[in-house]
Amino acid sequence: MSDVETLKAEVKKLSSRATALKMDLHDLAEDLPINWQSIMDIAQKTYSTYEALEAKRAELKQLEDA
Repeated sequence: MSDVETLKAEVKKLSSRATALKMDLHDLAEDLPINWQSIMDIAQKTYSTYEALEAKRAELKQLEDA
């Protein structure tokens, strides 16, 4: 598997995980004040995942443009 294909697979996986976490945040917000204690945990996981996704997308773009 080439580097581009590997990165595309990683981006796809991260994108899926980011979407799931986004929905977790959405569900949590709808159910507030129930489980308010988990806001920071879910928010941090979501932030970290989107940060990693953005970095992988930039890396992929750089490889594709080269």
